[in-house]
Amino acid sequence: MTIAPDDAQQGGSRRYQAMRDFVQSMHDPLPGKFEITKEGIVHDLTAPNGPHELTGARLRRHLERVMPEDLVAHTGAPDVEDEPERIMRRPDMMVIAEAEMEGDGSFGPRTLIAAVEVVSRSNPDNDWVGKMRDYPLLGIPLYAIFDPRTATGAVLCDIHPTPSGPRYATRKDFMYGEDVTIAEWTISTADLPRYPNQ
Repeated sequence: MTIAPDDAQQGGSRRYQAMRDFVQSMHDPLPGKFEITKEGIVHDLTAPNGPHELTGARLRRHLERVMPEDLVAHTGAPDVEDEPERIMRRPDMMVIAEAEMEGDGSFGPRTLIAAVEVVSRSNPDNDWVGKMRDYPLLGIPLYAIFDPRTATGAVLCDIHPTPSGPRYATRKDFMYGEDVTIAEWTISTADLPRYPNQ
């Protein structure tokens, strides 16, 4: 049986809407974070406290000290969503203009200046593989990853086309203790914690 493109599109839209409804209903009753990729739903069992949260809090404080007042290092809801691509992600932190936060609903991915992730112990591939694929596809110009497992990270930028879809062309790796530049702002990583027993 052959499925016409319009039928496939409608079926994909219905499937995405069903996943979207499920994800939004699960944000409160279950721990962790639910996101939608082209492969389906991702459930990241991020710990609600400890080194992951402390890393996010310190990064936010460092960034907001050096950014202009009209920009925010935002953590939490809402999601970043691109309905035509059928992708909904929730970065640990989004660098975004405060004015873009007005209104209801998900943020458009092209309103972000940067997405920042703190790698979770439970699902590191979500940050190092899945989001490294999805964020350039969504048009997020800069992606910074901080990994408390290894005390390392990377800043990725310069989206360019490839046969596998848009990818970041530039990657700058760093180790904790070095200064890191995210867009135009340089911050310290010297006080970022590591996960225990790493």
